[in-house]
Amino acid sequence: MNKTMLLAATAVLALTAGGALAGSHPGLFVKPTSLSPIHPTHTSGSTLYDQNSNFGYGIVSQNFTSGSFGTVYNAAAADDFAVPAGKTWVVKEVDVTGVYFNGSGPANSEIVTFYAKGKGGHPGKVVKSFTDNCTDSAGSFDCDTRAKLDNSAGTKKKTYWISVVVNMPFVTGQGEWGWVQNTNIHGTEANWENPGNGFGTGCTTWAPNSQCLGLAGDYAFELKGKQS
Repeated sequence: MNKTMLLAATAVLALTAGGALAGSHPGLFVKPTSLSPIHPTHTSGSTLYDQNSNFGYGIVSQNFTSGSFGTVYNAAAADDFAVPAGKTWVVKEVDVTGVYFNGSGPANSEIVTFYAKGKGGHPGKVVKSFTDNCTDSAGSFDCDTRAKLDNSAGTKKKTYWISVVVNMPFVTGQGEWGWVQNTNIHGTEANWENPGNGFGTGCTTWAPNSQCLGLAGDYAFELKGKQS
């Protein structure tokens, strides 16, 4: 077992025995006892992409905005999807399934970022980023966006990545937010990073969930908008 996998296994034991480290320090992930997947009554167009199902663990994706749990614990999760050849997507809505743990939320705001495909199966350059106050259903979000993803001249599908990160303090009782897994893998496995290495995984830049956390899988989300 390599160092990363050993640390991930240790984190699993800590979360199981101590209820996400008993709430005294941020935890890496949690097994939700209940979820509130969001189903908006409005729609921003048709469904462009949907893997908002097969729920697993909630994995921390958060900027810790106050107290001592700041920069070193900030973490981000990301997952890939593909725009078909010859098509352009205008993504107007992002729906994600998430969960609050070690506290009850709510998030102060949410950052939704679209990335181009990078080298080695990781997110690359930022295409568009939004800071939003999404509709919140117990940690599941309906976020308004407007991202144009152009593959109109392409002859093959074009891969993009999406990341959802909340801004929220840990020490005031708001706690943590975890983006809930889709336990299946669609395309490339989802990635995670913790640049300050506060969680001790060694994943200071984008790397697969299975490597960083010992939890293979993707994330649960849906994209809505228009296709031309």
